[in-house]
Order: sequence, then structure tokens, then C-alpha cells
Amino acid sequence: MPRTTTMTVRVSGALSEFVATNVGEDGAYENVSEYIRDLIRRDKERAEREAFDRLKAELNRAFAAPEDSYKPLTAADVIARNRN
Repeated sequence: MPRTTTMTVRVSGALSEFVATNVGEDGAYENVSEYIRDLIRRDKERAEREAFDRLKAELNRAFAAPEDSYKPLTAADVIARNRN
């Protein structure tokens, strides 16, 4: 069962006004909680996309490397290398 956490966030000034324009009758969200959840989801997606892009770049570099630069590794070699 997913855990629910209640959080208190304080914003004032321009940030508060900006939130108010996005919530309610004229905004895209019914309430502040809905707006914050959407922001968190989008930030999570961004972080996951950045991690994927880093992995993809690393794989592209590996596949572009000359064949003779590869060396055979055992599972134990990989595990030992990743512990460092």
C-alpha cells in the first residue's frame, strides 16, 4: 500500500500569486495539492529522463569505441569494479 505523507509548504509574494493564478476557477488545477502533485510528477519525469539520457550517452560512447578497446570481463570483475 502506498505511503501518504502530509507536507506543509509556505510560499509568499510572487510565488504565492503565481500559484493562485494556476488554482481555482480560472486556473488549470482545482486545488493547491493537485498542482503540487503535478509539479512533483513532472520533476520526477525530468529526473528520470536525464538519467536515461546519461545512460544513453554512455552506451553510445561504448558502442562507438574501437573493437580492440573491449576486454572480456567476468561477473565478478563487474561487481568488483562497481564497488569502487
